[in-house]
Amino acid sequence: MKRVILTVIIIAAILAGIVFILNQNKAKNEADTATVAIQNAAVTVRADTVDFRDVTAQYITNGVFAPKQEVMLSAEASGKVTRVLVEEGAYVRAGQTLAIIDGDKLNVNVTNAQATYNNAEAEVARFESAFSTGGVTKQQLDQVKLQLENAKNNLKTAQLSASDVNITASFAGVINKRNIEPGSYVSPGQELFEVVNVSTLKLKINVDEKNIGQAKLGQSVKVESPVLPNQTFTGTVTFVAPKADGSLNFPVELEIKNNANNDLKAGMYGTAYFGSEQAVNALVVPRNAFVGSVSSNQIFAIEDGKAVLKNVVSGRSFGDYVEVVSGLEKGTVVVTSGQINLLDGTPVEIIK
Repeated sequence: MKRVILTVIIIAAILAGIVFILNQNKAKNEADTATVAIQNAAVTVRADTVDFRDVTAQYITNGVFAPKQEVMLSAEASGKVTRVLVEEGAYVRAGQTLAIIDGDKLNVNVTNAQATYNNAEAEVARFESAFSTGGVTKQQLDQVKLQLENAKNNLKTAQLSASDVNITASFAGVINKRNIEPGSYVSPGQELFEVVNVSTLKLKINVDEKNIGQAKLGQSVKVESPVLPNQTFTGTVTFVAPKADGSLNFPVELEIKNNANNDLKAGMYGTAYFGSEQAVNALVVPRNAFVGSVSSNQIFAIEDGKAVLKNVVSGRSFGDYVEVVSGLEKGTVVVTSGQINLLDGTPVEIIK
């Protein structure tokens, strides 16, 4: 009996110990969870410091080269292609014949129109002679003169149609595409050749509102292409848009004279450099510190471990940095990554 009681006491003691240990672990876990919750209340962000830097005042922007002249030549008359005189990549002169279309039917129309005109001309001469002797009336003479004028117009129309059979280049350039072969049949409006002139190109770029003042009509601008790292070209500003687009950028066009080998190609990326390369000292922040984009003029500063939304006035753009005219002071720590998770007053934790 004593053994049974002793066994019961031992088991009870063991169970009591287990319950005690479990309660201790539960309290510790709850404390750890509360600590983690407190830590996780802060949003992790990356940050940088507002400071004065020596930056290049030059404004740099990119664009795409486009040919100054390009045209898709189309057939103006229907017929069978008898000869194609150029290949893709060939250089052609203005007015050079590129292809010949069978114009037998059109030539027949010219012949018929010419015969009708000759007959109307003879008829007018005969009526004028008869009118001088009183053989016909003035109304009859005017009628045959009207017929002569109609015949003349029909002849011109037939001659113009007949001249459309030969496809000619409208300006000097290179055949970029050829869509026909000898023996094919073409119809009016069908695209036959694409002619491109790359001796002079256009560089289409966008300049933001902070730097549009640097773009002036007739201004010379240094232009480079990453494909041709050892070559520099000179562009001339030929167009500055009077109105910004939805992103507050102004379309600007430069005209660039190609080199003798026409190394620049339409479709290449180009870089334009506005202004002087001289360095200036300015109070700047990283471009990615702005909420959304530079045009928002809003930046999160970090004060007492919290994100504080600041309204700033941005100035000149220097590549990865933007000048701050007002709203921030030197030494202010600003958020450069993680703004999407922040509200004004959100606790933050800076990570390296």
